Amino acid sequence: MRIYSPGYLEFTYVRAFFTTRIAHLGGARKRRDIGASAIELAIITAILVGLAATVLVIIYNIVTSRASQINSNNGRIP
Repeated sequence: MRIYSPGYLEFTYVRAFFTTRIAHLGGARKRRDIGASAIELAIITAILVGLAATVLVIIYNIVTSRASQINSNNGRIP
């Protein structure tokens, strides 16, 4: 039995979701039914790009909001 920390359960769900989608794509390749899977793959890729952009915006906002809290000694040794 595994005990998951907060956040890992969601990661496991997302990983399982995409694993089943990739397995579905592999099965479609074997059946030569790639047309529908190509659209599905494009949708999954668009979702992943959207998630990456969202994470990028969140990190950028955190860094810019906390930039004023950085203390600098202007090159002097403390």
